[in-house]
Amino acid sequence: MSSESALYVEGVSKRFGKQVAVKHLDMDIPRGAIYGFLGPNGAGKTTTIRMVMSIIYPDTGTIRILGQPNAEGIKDRLGYLPEEKGLYKKMTTLEILVYFGRLKGMNAVDAKKQARELLTRYGLKDAIDKKCEALSKGMGQKVQILGTMIHDPELVILDEPFSGLDPVNAEVMRDLILQMRKDGKTVIFSTHIMHQAEQLCDSILLMHHGEKIIDGSMMEVRSAGDHGIQIDYDGDGALLKQLEGVSRVNDSGKQAELYLEEGVDPQAILAKLVGKISIRRFDLREPSLHEVFVRAVGGEVDA
Repeated sequence: MSSESALYVEGVSKRFGKQVAVKHLDMDIPRGAIYGFLGPNGAGKTTTIRMVMSIIYPDTGTIRILGQPNAEGIKDRLGYLPEEKGLYKKMTTLEILVYFGRLKGMNAVDAKKQARELLTRYGLKDAIDKKCEALSKGMGQKVQILGTMIHDPELVILDEPFSGLDPVNAEVMRDLILQMRKDGKTVIFSTHIMHQAEQLCDSILLMHHGEKIIDGSMMEVRSAGDHGIQIDYDGDGALLKQLEGVSRVNDSGKQAELYLEEGVDPQAILAKLVGKISIRRFDLREPSLHEVFVRAVGGEVDA
C-alpha cells in the first residue's frame, strides 16, 4: 500500500449464505483519480462499495481508506451516494443540503452558506425554496450529489450515479465528476455502462461473478486488446456479420466495431463494403471497453 493510496483493498471476500458476492478482491486506488468499478448487474460492485463504507464488513481481507482501517471514524472526509437514492420530500433543497452538511459535522451557518453556493453554481438557484417532491428526477439527482459534496470530502464514492438520468442530466453528472477531480478529490463510481467509464475514468476495475478480471489504467486496458475497425454507416448491417475475415462484430445499428482475423487487411474489408452500405466513417482504433469485457469473460455477459 502506498502512502498516496486513497483506497487499498487486499484479499477481501464476502459471502451471503451460499452466495459468494466478492472473492479475493485486491485493488490500490491512488489519490486524485477517477476510478471505475465496472461489470454487469450482480458482479459485486455494490457489495464492494458497502464494505468500503463500513456498512457491511468483509469476511476476510483488509480495507484501508484514506490511510484508516475503516470508514467509521472518517465519515466527514467521505462523500457517498448510494444506489438506492431518495430525498425527504417535504424538505426544501436548501434544507436538505444543510441537513446533509450538519450530519457531516458542519455548523449551521457554514452549511447554509455552502448549500446556497452549490445550488446557485449548479443551476438550482430557482429551486432553493422548492420542496424536493416538486423536483424533476434529474434535479433530484443533482441535489443528492450536491449533498455528497457539501462538506468538501477528500474521497467521493458514487454507486450507479447515472442510473435513470436523461442525456442532459447525465452530462451534468459527468461535469460534476470531472470538476471534483479538478478540485483534487478522488472519485470512485460504479456502473454497468461501459461508455461512461471510457469518457471519465483514469483507471478501471472490471468485475464478474464477484471476481476481479481486469484492473489497470484506461490506456493499459484498451491497448492490451486487439485493434479493430469502427464504422459509422447507413444501410443493412446484416452484411457486416457475413464478411469473410471478420471474427466478431458489435453492431449498434448505425455504428459498429469489427474485429478481424489475423492477417486480414482493413482496406480489403472497406472495399467489400463500398457500394453496399453508405459509410460515413471508417477508423482503425483500440477496442472499446465493451469488447474488452466480453473477451475477458469469454462472451458470458448477463447484463
